[in-house]
Amino acid sequence: MFIKLSKDQQQLMISEIQSFFSQERDEEITEFAAERVLDFVKKSLAPHFYNAAVLDARHVVEQQFASLEEEILTLERPIKNK
Repeated sequence: MFIKLSKDQQQLMISEIQSFFSQERDEEITEFAAERVLDFVKKSLAPHFYNAAVLDARHVVEQQFASLEEEILTLERPIKNK
């Protein structure tokens, strides 16, 4: 999956990865190492989050469609049989 990030977004994420390693693992990593972690996340993990978000969006659209369908059905008028 190709994820395009702006340079500012990528730099922010790299800094956050470095901060995570420093705070959580008491380990200093280089910008290059943090960039490799980011590449791993983008290639290996991000598609899972993306697919989950797509599924969530699908459920929301299905619920909205069902609600809309119910509202439309309430507009129907009975037809009198002669």
